[in-house]
Amino acid sequence: MNVSFPGFGVLAALVIGTGSAYAQAPQDTGGACIPVAERAGRPYGCFIHASTPVGALDTAQAVWHLETFPTVDAAAKARTARGLVVEAFDKVWLLTIAPAGFRSPGGTQVAGIGPIPVKAGTTYAAQFMEATFKPGMKSKVHRHSGPEVWYTLSGAACLETPDGMMVSRSGAVPVIVPVGPPMELTATGSEIRRSLVLILHDASQPHTSPASDWTPKGLCKG
Repeated sequence: MNVSFPGFGVLAALVIGTGSAYAQAPQDTGGACIPVAERAGRPYGCFIHASTPVGALDTAQAVWHLETFPTVDAAAKARTARGLVVEAFDKVWLLTIAPAGFRSPGGTQVAGIGPIPVKAGTTYAAQFMEATFKPGMKSKVHRHSGPEVWYTLSGAACLETPDGMMVSRSGAVPVIVPVGPPMELTATGSEIRRSLVLILHDASQPHTSPASDWTPKGLCKG
C-alpha cells in the first residue's frame, strides 16, 4: 500500500537544505579580522572588539594593561577613557593603555606589556581583538600603521616578516611587533592558539592594510 503525506517532499527539501546550510557554515574568518558582532558562530579566526581613541602618547604612557574582573559592571565602573571592557575566553577583561604601575580598583592584574614604541606627535587609537587559531591556520599577508602586541593565553604563533620570524607562546614574554613591515602569522604547535591582541595604530590611517609587496618564505611551520 502506498501512503502519501501532503507536503512531505517540501518538508524534506527544507530539512535537507537546512542541513546543507549548517554544513557549509564558515568555521573561521579566512585569515582576516572581522568585527566580533559578525562572528556568526565561527569558532576560529580573528575578531575585533572595538577601537578606542587614546590620543598622543609618550613612551612612559604606552603600556598595555590586562586586568580581569568578576563582572562586566565592575569592569565598566573601573574603565578609564583609554580602556575597553571585553568578554573573551570565558573572562571579563579590562584592557587599558596607561603608564607603568597603573591599576584599576577591583581588578586583578594579569599583565602589563610595554613600553610599546610610539612616535611623538602621532595621535593613536587602540584596537583590541581576540584570536583563536587552529594549528596551521594563517593570517592574510598584511601590515599595520602602528605597533602590534599579542598576549597569548594558550598555544603558540609564529610571525614572519622580511626580517625573519618571531614566536609567541603561552607563558612566554609577549611579542611586540614594530610598525611598518609586511607580515604573515601562523599558529604553530599542536594546541589551539588563543590570544588577546592590541594594535596601537595611527588614528589617521587604517589599522590594517593588505601587503602585496612581499611574499613570505614559509619560515613559520604549522
